[in-house]
Amino acid sequence: MSEQEQLRDRSRSARAPRPVGIARHGRLPRSSAWKSVLAIIGGSLAVVLVATLAVGGIFAYQLTNQVAANAVVINETEAPIPEIGAYEGGFNMMIVGSDANWDRDSVLNDVNILIHVSADQTSAVAVSLPRDLVVPFPGCIDPDTGKKGSAMSGRPINEALYYGGLPCVVDVVENLTGVEIQYAGMIGFDGVMGMADAVGGVDVCVASEINDKYVGLYLQPGTHHLEGASALAFVRSRHGVGDGSDLTRISSQQVFLSSLLRKLKSEETLTNVGKLIGLAKAATANMTLSKELSQPATMIAMAKALNNIPMDRITFVQYPGTTGQGGIYTGKVAPITATANALFDAIRADQPIGVAEAGDGRGSEADPNATPTPTEPSATPDPSATPTTEPVLPDKVVIPNLRGQSAADQTCSIGN
Repeated sequence: MSEQEQLRDRSRSARAPRPVGIARHGRLPRSSAWKSVLAIIGGSLAVVLVATLAVGGIFAYQLTNQVAANAVVINETEAPIPEIGAYEGGFNMMIVGSDANWDRDSVLNDVNILIHVSADQTSAVAVSLPRDLVVPFPGCIDPDTGKKGSAMSGRPINEALYYGGLPCVVDVVENLTGVEIQYAGMIGFDGVMGMADAVGGVDVCVASEINDKYVGLYLQPGTHHLEGASALAFVRSRHGVGDGSDLTRISSQQVFLSSLLRKLKSEETLTNVGKLIGLAKAATANMTLSKELSQPATMIAMAKALNNIPMDRITFVQYPGTTGQGGIYTGKVAPITATANALFDAIRADQPIGVAEAGDGRGSEADPNATPTPTEPSATPDPSATPTTEPVLPDKVVIPNLRGQSAADQTCSIGN
């Protein structure tokens, strides 16, 4: 049975899908200067949105109305919305990729990314949680009845959206990680295709043949320019990469995300007004955002800060997990508790995260043909100039056995 058919059977045997609702209770706000419209691409779209909003007041007004119409509330007390240019502090945000637009018979959170930005805005980390990761569920609020359900000792994390909408996903991840999440956004598969088109596609490196009949993807070794449906198939492909598990799929997804982020932070992309406006329109048409993210000022403040973080200090990692375990983990992903605790201890302490090497060697690997990013030649010092001291950035915490890469790392997906 295919992966898609399994999802249909699971949802049909339970209950009919329902619109995703938002309800949060007792959540204290935390001061944050920049928040995001990140979706599946882990933070990078915000750079594009801010440039778009900055170039047109009329369009910004239209965008405000479009986003606000679909905005949702995830906190009982709203987090503060900053003035344009005021971006002090950090934030935690949950990004959810829903399969509702792909398979109408199921409502599952297929992609789950927790993003943390440091309080000094010198580093960021995006943690991808495997959809098959089995974790405890706190009691979630049923959007239909408003009643709180019973806690469950262990369920696949991708069922959270079904049990209680976006707030349930946030609650489950908070309960698992001990990290308070102030902001959230959700996107469907159709939205991913629209955004990939709006940015003009993404170049990805493939180390060995990818042939995934389940998502209709075939790529030979080399570099490929992906847009629309091909971009969606690439980030969804599980059977075509690595060992066919959700873990190696995440590593392959990070090849796409890092390449996209490098493109969005390039001068060519940021100065192309047509691409910027197209991507902003795609975001408003295809994303569900928490209320705090529905203001242009919020997007602008967030994107300014993101644009200042060095690429090698934006890190993509996956929640530590393993396959092949028994019991409730049969056919699923079991957490590696010690490594996960070390990761989230560092995140809660606001420490920058690093990895020992780029890629996991199974779903992705360092690109052997990568070309170094060109640097500007050093200017001859002016003896009369006042010496300036570059800020000293804290060292990265490199956690043993943590898989991932920085946005600066050029990597290739490994075919199955």
